[in-house]
Amino acid sequence: MNIGKRSLANQREFSIFDLMIILRIILLPFSLIYGLVMMIRNGLFDKNIKKVTKVNSTVISVGNLSVGGTGKTPHVEFLLSALAKKYNTAVLSRGYGRKTKGFVKVNANADVTNVGDEALNYAQKFEGEIEVAVCEKRVEGARKLLENYPETEVIVLDDAYQHRYLHRDCNILLTEFNKPYFKDFVLPAGRLREFKCGRHRADMVIVTKSPSLLKDIEKQRFKEKLKLKPKVPVFFSSIQYGDLISLATNEICTAPDEILLVTGIGNPQPLISHLEQHSKVSHLKFGDHHDYTIKDIEKIHKLFGNFVSAENIIVTTEKDAVRLKSSAMKTKIESFPWYYQAMTVKIDNENKLLNKIDSYVKSN
Repeated sequence: MNIGKRSLANQREFSIFDLMIILRIILLPFSLIYGLVMMIRNGLFDKNIKKVTKVNSTVISVGNLSVGGTGKTPHVEFLLSALAKKYNTAVLSRGYGRKTKGFVKVNANADVTNVGDEALNYAQKFEGEIEVAVCEKRVEGARKLLENYPETEVIVLDDAYQHRYLHRDCNILLTEFNKPYFKDFVLPAGRLREFKCGRHRADMVIVTKSPSLLKDIEKQRFKEKLKLKPKVPVFFSSIQYGDLISLATNEICTAPDEILLVTGIGNPQPLISHLEQHSKVSHLKFGDHHDYTIKDIEKIHKLFGNFVSAENIIVTTEKDAVRLKSSAMKTKIESFPWYYQAMTVKIDNENKLLNKIDSYVKSN
């Protein structure tokens, strides 16, 4: 009986895998068309047919070839934290998911629907240390930042690898260790925003979500697969998880026996794996940058009501917490034990990376 069940499960897995391959083959022509359009666009920039604007500040871009899930936000935070100690620093984001248009200066008390969750997170985390703004047109955004804050020495562009109208002095490309660009396809068959040759615009590459104990020989093999230009430095980063922090009181909690995890991010699997080391995890997944509604919160609380122990908690990400603590949602979650998982990144050869960034700033 058990053998029959196992055989049926294997057949189902094989069928799903088969279906994914067939779907990718069907979508491949559309990927080629999309990739060619992007290649032509990039060629126009390379030949200076499309205008690139340089502003009176060092511009550092952090982005990726794929759509979401590379852990971009904590890496931007890492850079902002380091740069703000030495330079007048600003961060410019598109403000993904916001309901406003144009240039908006972001402060810690801004409405998340007007500025987006990532920009608001930066403003709250670095309040008084850096300037934060959103603008879908990066040239306009950079110019207005410098008009309002002419002392700005460094502008960090959040998720701008494909936004080429604004000149950048340093292009940082992120790729995930378990889902690297060299194993992926262009949209819609895969997750890449352009052909893999776009990697050649990178001044440095950070391999994110790497195992914390990665041998030098494994790093070298991975670097070879990236097929970068000579002398482009490659760094490996890993996630460092911190405390579980209350959304209502900022109190710290130790992991209980059971957790209801609520996420609206690109790739929640590393967080799930981390939490499962200490707790049984039930996961409710929403799309990346999900705009939570009252109905969503009621659904989450109803699901949590089925948990037996009063010591169990609801856990979410720091980015989701920014949205959940806004306006009408805040009063709904205060009576439930909501916590967010704090996290940072650890980068191998961190000093070498920071010295490299410092050299770009000083040369400008």
